[in-house]
Amino acid sequence: MAKYTLRVNGAQRAVDVEADTPLLYVLRNDLELNGPKFGCGLAQCGACTVLIDGKAVRSCVTPVSAVKGAVETIEGLGTEDKLHPIQKAFIEEQACQCGYCGNGMVMSAKALLAANPRPTNEEIRKALNGHLCRCASHNRIVRAVQKAAKEMSS
Repeated sequence: MAKYTLRVNGAQRAVDVEADTPLLYVLRNDLELNGPKFGCGLAQCGACTVLIDGKAVRSCVTPVSAVKGAVETIEGLGTEDKLHPIQKAFIEEQACQCGYCGNGMVMSAKALLAANPRPTNEEIRKALNGHLCRCASHNRIVRAVQKAAKEMSS
């Protein structure tokens, strides 16, 4: 076991875990942040997506020892009283049905909008292409990202 200090959602958090422990396990089991989900464990579904220094990363295959930057999970975006524009847009557009893919979609959308504040529908689809959603709400998700982009740029 080794001690790691992570900056998660703006706060320093210390954990004592094995170096190869996936960041997802640390977030969920040690820090009790349940936004990132375990889906496939192979970085193929996107349910575990978090941001590290603003870049979308699959936390299920990222060893805690490899985390060098600030980690942001969906819990760090907004509050119940003041939602982040992306969270608000996802709710307004009813973009998530079961909610399982929602965490990863929202976090990847945040990374996209930080890099490209006015993405086209095609750019949104490309950025979210690696996320699996079995509810078939893809069009609503694209509309939600477009809506958030408009609100964030005004």
